[in-house]
Amino acid sequence: MFEFKVIKKSKKTKARIGILKTGHGEVETPAFVTVATNAVVKALTSEEVKETKTQIAIANTFHLHLRPGEDIVKKNGGLHKFMNWDKPLMTDSAGFQVFSLGFGSDLKVGKKLKYSPGKDDPIVDANDQPQKIKIFYEGVKFQSPYDGSEVFIGPKESIKIQEALGADIIFAFDECTPPLLTYKYARLALERTHRWAKVCLEVKKSRQALFGIIQGSKFKDLRIESAKNINSLGFEGYGVGGDLGTSKKDTENVLNWTLPYLDERKPRHLLGIGYPEDMELIIRNGVDLFDCTVPTHYARHGVAFINGERVDLRKKRFLKDKNLLDERCSCCVCRNYTRSYLSHLVRAREITGLRLLTFHNLFFFNTYVEKIRERIKSGKV
Repeated sequence: MFEFKVIKKSKKTKARIGILKTGHGEVETPAFVTVATNAVVKALTSEEVKETKTQIAIANTFHLHLRPGEDIVKKNGGLHKFMNWDKPLMTDSAGFQVFSLGFGSDLKVGKKLKYSPGKDDPIVDANDQPQKIKIFYEGVKFQSPYDGSEVFIGPKESIKIQEALGADIIFAFDECTPPLLTYKYARLALERTHRWAKVCLEVKKSRQALFGIIQGSKFKDLRIESAKNINSLGFEGYGVGGDLGTSKKDTENVLNWTLPYLDERKPRHLLGIGYPEDMELIIRNGVDLFDCTVPTHYARHGVAFINGERVDLRKKRFLKDKNLLDERCSCCVCRNYTRSYLSHLVRAREITGLRLLTFHNLFFFNTYVEKIRERIKSGKV
């Protein structure tokens, strides 16, 4: 079962309210998608994740293929039963690992550059290959980060793995490009992504909803071409992938080049982005779903999000702060624990401290998006 309906459009922006229905429940969009890489949100139980207002989670196809293997998950009744999660669930395609284990690792960059590239920065060109993986016409040869063994994943393999995992929504296999690249390389990567998208549709046998992914990097003509191509193929929804520039304006440009060419009756997911300062921008531009590891990653490094600010509880001064973590937050952590105590736990490297901060950060992120939804409904966004 899969259905998406837009129930309200903003008169001020491109933002919209939607209801996404799956066999495991509904999601009110726009929504933050919590990352559960290894079929778990790091440091939390599935029951705790529900209490953070999480509506939907996304697990990682590449890592689950390697550990424990999709056959193990399938024999346990699929991902939902395996991880005791009865809400909607996505799996990615392993396309992000083409970037993260490839040129992203080589260049030490993320999907968004944190600086403006200079003339001496390395640029990926048409005939280049990453050091640890090899990209071919049929798919990608990876080197396992766990034991160094060779792993091949192409569109056929990606769909087969995702069908065995059994999430409600799956993604077509794609090549996620680095932000430092030439037009020629972006063109070749786009052609591979489009070819793989067709193969994914051809081999899919399940009733899972399959989302196609738009690529094209920072190049307007490629983004438009990709949006038109993926839109024409009959996917149930769309993912906007790849690198997103160095600024909010770059991200906005990518969305403006892409979303107008997609069927507005279908959901749009922005892959791998979701800092608090990004959320309203991407929602105002018409994004329905987005995922990011920020709340859990920062929590594991002792950082709490408080009113949008990043508060580093590893700093010694917080040991003397007897205030609750965030008096404006209604989560169980903020109702019961002081900054002093949480700072002590983080500094002492106690696992409980990381668990509590993970819970709070996810609650904060989901509440932040919930408030944006309310502002759309009231005509303020």
